[in-house]
Amino acid sequence: MLIYKIFRTDEWDALQAAGQTKGAPIDLADGYIHFSTANQAPETAAKHFAMAEGLWLLAVDVDTLGEDLKWEVSRGGADFPHLYRMLHLSDILWAKPLPLVKGTHQFPLEMA
Repeated sequence: MLIYKIFRTDEWDALQAAGQTKGAPIDLADGYIHFSTANQAPETAAKHFAMAEGLWLLAVDVDTLGEDLKWEVSRGGADFPHLYRMLHLSDILWAKPLPLVKGTHQFPLEMA
């Protein structure tokens, strides 16, 4: 199963340069890296990245994250994946731009 992380361009660039990250400011504040499932990602983008340009969608296979990945109740009572360790560049299967078209982020077909 794939899960997804949305990063701003500067956050994605920093991960590529350093090879690892503790995440975005919200992740640092909460003490874990927030991920979304394919079904949750569009709502995450709309709620936390409304009208933001320059976003990247990163895909990660849950099987590579081991016991550091916890599923916890969050928005709307749904279980969300949270990573309790650094995210490594080697964890990323792919990263694709998440363009904003007419006010809505356009997710890649690979998520379907």
